[in-house]
Amino acid sequence: MREDTRAKIQEIALRLFTEQGYEATSLREIAEELGVTKAALYYHFKTKDDIVASLAEDRIAEQDELLAWLRAQPKTPETRRELLLRYAEQLEQARHQDLGRFLERNQTSLRDHPTMKAMRTRMLELAEALSDPDDPVRVRLRRSIALFTLHTGSWLTQQYDISETERREIARSLALEILDGPCGD
Repeated sequence: MREDTRAKIQEIALRLFTEQGYEATSLREIAEELGVTKAALYYHFKTKDDIVASLAEDRIAEQDELLAWLRAQPKTPETRRELLLRYAEQLEQARHQDLGRFLERNQTSLRDHPTMKAMRTRMLELAEALSDPDDPVRVRLRRSIALFTLHTGSWLTQQYDISETERREIARSLALEILDGPCGD
């Protein structure tokens, strides 16, 4: 039951932070939306930063799982492709999409937030893990761009009249093309 309440708080806070902005949303508003007292909310989270940290920690745990899996695999094109597809599956979860919108809309407020820095660090580790240190910079950059293509596909295609399924297929297809495609190396 405690985890259900925690998840509900995260869900409502994420929605309010996205709609109203992180700075403009108070713990009182989150509690009211939940239909609980501030004291009940404090039982789970003392501050808005605690809520943001919990959201980031969930994402960091997912990224750590991918990194652990990747490090246990041989460095092959098939492994890189599998990592990209596993990462795409994570991004396609509604919760991650909501987190992405929240981060996009609150970049200034969260720029120096420690848990956001940790998320960025993990993302860079994932991008780096797609290549060997002795790979040419051009190859390492191309593989990193492939990973970020999955993110870009989710927010740049919003203005197009395509289904969510089409958007996902296009982003995956482009990311896989970029990953190990020819670029004059």
